[in-house]
Amino acid sequence: MVYQVEKARIPDITQIHKLINLFADKGQMLPRPLSEIYESIRDFFVIRDGERVIASAALHVCWSDLAEIRSVAVAEDNQGQGLGSRLVTACLREAESLGIETVFCFTYRPEFFKRFRFADIDKMELPRKVWTDCFRCAKFPNCDETALVYRARKESKIA
Repeated sequence: MVYQVEKARIPDITQIHKLINLFADKGQMLPRPLSEIYESIRDFFVIRDGERVIASAALHVCWSDLAEIRSVAVAEDNQGQGLGSRLVTACLREAESLGIETVFCFTYRPEFFKRFRFADIDKMELPRKVWTDCFRCAKFPNCDETALVYRARKESKIA
C-alpha cells in the first residue's frame, strides 16, 4: 500500500498524542501534552491508514532562520516501511519552502537523522531552543538527547 504524507487535522490530534506518548512511556522520545499538540497542529504531518494515524512528525518554526523537527513517531506495526523518512523529508521540504535553511532536532536516534545530512551540534549552539523549551523539561539541564543540525545547501533541492 502507498501511504500519503498529509498535513494533520483536528480529528488526528488524539491519535498523534497517543502515538507520541506510547514512545515517550518507553523513554524513546519526550512526551507532549495534548494541549501542546492542539496549539501546534499546523506543525504536524501525518500518514494515515484509513482513519488511523500510523505516523507523525512536526516542523516547528523557531525563528526566521531556524526550525525544529519534533515528535517523529511511527506505529510499531508500521515500522521499517520508510514512513519516518517520508515524514522527515516532508518537514525538510516545508522548511525549504518557507526559506528556512537551518533545521535541528534533539533525538535518541541520531543515526536515523544523519541519513538526511544532519550533523552533531552542541546544544548550547541552539540558545533559542535551550532557553525557550529545554529549561521547562524535566531533564534540564541533564539532557540525554543528541542535538543535530541540518543546513540546506543553496545549490540543491531536497529530493
